[in-house]
Amino acid sequence: MYIAMNRFKIVKGKESEFENVWKNRETHLAEVPGFKNFNLVKGDANEDHTLYASHSIWETKEDFWNWTKSEAFRLAHKDAGTHRDLYIGPPNFEGFEKVL
Repeated sequence: MYIAMNRFKIVKGKESEFENVWKNRETHLAEVPGFKNFNLVKGDANEDHTLYASHSIWETKEDFWNWTKSEAFRLAHKDAGTHRDLYIGPPNFEGFEKVL
């Protein structure tokens, strides 16, 4: 099992707009080999941002990286640049392979 996470710092006051972007986007994940599950989770807030993470579970690390090179990935991210005002900096990727 492989867990892929992107952490996002979202501008304070833009949380609902950010969540709506994710609720209304076409992910194309259901048709991707090795995909198991996806969650968008919300963390703590501080003075200037609220922390979010996209959390996807894959059969293998290779399945995840194959997805990042696929047409489904390009389609799911085609409008990503139109929402730059929601973010403080780029997302921070973290990948984890299951040990136990």
